Amino acid sequence: MSGFLFVVPPLVGHINPAVGIAARLGRRGHRVAWACADPALLHRLAGEDAQVFACAGPVPGAEGAVRPPGLRGAEALKFLWEWYLVPLADAMAPGVSAAAEQFRPDVIVADQQAFAGALVAERLGLPWATSATTSAEFTGAYDGLPKVAEWLRQRLAGLRTRIGDPAGTADPRYSPHLLLVFSTPELIGPQAPLGQRIHYVGPSLADRPAGPGFPWQWLDPGRAKVLVTLGTANADAGGRFLGECLAALRERADRVQAVLVDPGGTLPAGPAGSADLSDKDVLILPSVPQLPLLERMDAVVCHAGHNTVCEALWHGVPLVVAPIRDDQPVVASQVVDAGAGVRVRFGRVTALRLGAALDTVLHDRAHRAAAVRVRTAFRAAGGARAAAAHLERLASHSSP
Repeated sequence: MSGFLFVVPPLVGHINPAVGIAARLGRRGHRVAWACADPALLHRLAGEDAQVFACAGPVPGAEGAVRPPGLRGAEALKFLWEWYLVPLADAMAPGVSAAAEQFRPDVIVADQQAFAGALVAERLGLPWATSATTSAEFTGAYDGLPKVAEWLRQRLAGLRTRIGDPAGTADPRYSPHLLLVFSTPELIGPQAPLGQRIHYVGPSLADRPAGPGFPWQWLDPGRAKVLVTLGTANADAGGRFLGECLAALRERADRVQAVLVDPGGTLPAGPAGSADLSDKDVLILPSVPQLPLLERMDAVVCHAGHNTVCEALWHGVPLVVAPIRDDQPVVASQVVDAGAGVRVRFGRVTALRLGAALDTVLHDRAHRAAAVRVRTAFRAAGGARAAAAHLERLASHSSP
């Protein structure tokens, strides 16, 4: 049996796809461990019995890692790299090295934004796989931005000098051994790159902590149901948008029932953030069991986060996407180009425009048919099962 060390940033959307793969490898008798800057978060998502090696590193929300909510475009990307991704890699590197020395993995599985995993593996001569939790890097997003691409290359070159093998040449975002992409060309589009080391496995979904019991009896089978969520990292930026969503949903209460996720408490809710079950039209909660809830939804309004988009399309649910920053504009374009949803402007959309977009995805059969096409491709790709098999092959081919 082989050993696999998963190196992940302390971000829910980057840990969740790896959890299902790690669980499957563990069930097949392999040794599995994690390196993460937030062991408590890792244990919450992967289970208390997970073997976790703690690393230093900035945790989102901590001082210095808080990104101004109004930052967009190139400035948001620069902040992300300068104030989070590069410092995270520098800080994690000693912990990843110690984990590799103690755990002795056969393969390191490095999240695409946990550069320390790839660079330490390269320095130690270990095979490594990239866990690509967003497909934005595979769409030529920087093809028309040579200065941005060069700036990113310089940041990675500096990291390699400090924590990697100075003689190495591989981009730490793209393993030369194995690249696992949690999507498929049916969503990414014709620009999806091909190669022997690239494998599109679709979403990797695993059971997650459900949190407080969701009031399933509240859902009305006689009305269309909509989930509104901006993910786990956008509570600081979503107040106005959620307010417009709420207004649009109230106008459609005779035919639409909605669950609105408001982790930042920007909208009126029950005492101490509890749900107001007397409101039969809109249920406002700080968190929801998203995967089982999606099975009952007819549409999703979201920020075009890769995980939320893929989870919705796994269930064949069309989307209204309102990208905020980072990879979200790229993922939103994928949704629109695939025909599986409608895009609106996060910062300027009104209740009127949101309502029109929601009506479109609820009633236009073409959007639902496109979402079902992507669902079929996702489910055929194999998810965690396929990813685990590829990792097993990499370990067997790399063994002495």
